[in-house]
Amino acid sequence: MTASATRSVRMLPPALVAGGLAAATIALHLRDPHDQGSWGVCPTKTLFGVNCPGCGGLRAVNDLTNLQVIDAASSNLLFVVSLPLIAYAFFRWSQGRWTGRSWDPSERATSVSAFTVIAAMAVFAVVRNLAFGSWLAP
Repeated sequence: MTASATRSVRMLPPALVAGGLAAATIALHLRDPHDQGSWGVCPTKTLFGVNCPGCGGLRAVNDLTNLQVIDAASSNLLFVVSLPLIAYAFFRWSQGRWTGRSWDPSERATSVSAFTVIAAMAVFAVVRNLAFGSWLAP
């Protein structure tokens, strides 16, 4: 991002991301993913018979648009718990674009965050497919 870029040019990427997320959220609200096959099938579930970390994510978004937080957590707890972190990262990125001083986390912070996210997704995927973790399955 160049220092000479105008604010409207700098804010275009966050605006496009926010618009895309809003459109997807509205679509998920209008076309209920709880209806079998309304959004297709999960290839991981179909091919391997296991719930991936994303399974239930579409239902969770639909539940959240209907203000059913408990139901959303039941569909995909990892997604619901991660929303404040996603919102924080989006806010920091957007704030940096707005002010012209980009948010530049250290390489170490980025590496630790990436490892933590991947590890959490792996543990969540394994646990939700075991008998004692079946309450995490969508």
